[in-house]
Amino acid sequence: MSSPYDSRTALGTPATYGKNSWVQTERKALEAWAHLTMTSPRASALLQHLVARMGHQNAVVVAQKTLAKMMGCNTRTVQRAMDDLVKGRWIQVVQIGTAGSVNAYVINSEVAWGEARDQIGRLSVFTATVIADAEDQAPDVLEHKQLRSLPIVYPPEEALPYGDGEPGAQIALPGFEPVIEGK
Repeated sequence: MSSPYDSRTALGTPATYGKNSWVQTERKALEAWAHLTMTSPRASALLQHLVARMGHQNAVVVAQKTLAKMMGCNTRTVQRAMDDLVKGRWIQVVQIGTAGSVNAYVINSEVAWGEARDQIGRLSVFTATVIADAEDQAPDVLEHKQLRSLPIVYPPEEALPYGDGEPGAQIALPGFEPVIEGK
């Protein structure tokens, strides 16, 4: 059964895998994973999706709704599979915000890893692959409007104040004009 999720229509640039596009597992973990496949096929499939997309520090940030699309199932099935993975200590769920539907999923480094073995667990901060679905975005996000830009001043250049300033900005007092310096 193919998934209705099509990475070609996803928001942003599709993730590509560089020279470290591999993951490894322990034999014992692989045998346990086979058992998970027999007892909870959806949990095993979800774990495979997460491992395939995890960053080099074993984490991925994705909405449960997007995971459900990727797996071709509903969000309740994803939630039950998540519960099985958490209970079995396959993954750790780090909540992002208060709603709980978007989380960072950290794969147990005793199960799978894509980093040199001596580097696992050395950092308290992790990076993650973030997966965002275009259907979940506000229309103005998809318009790709130009964001505000700030000019960069390189020494020996000097920036000079110009115009009236932002609406509501305080007018400079004579002798106390702002000095804008570049770094």
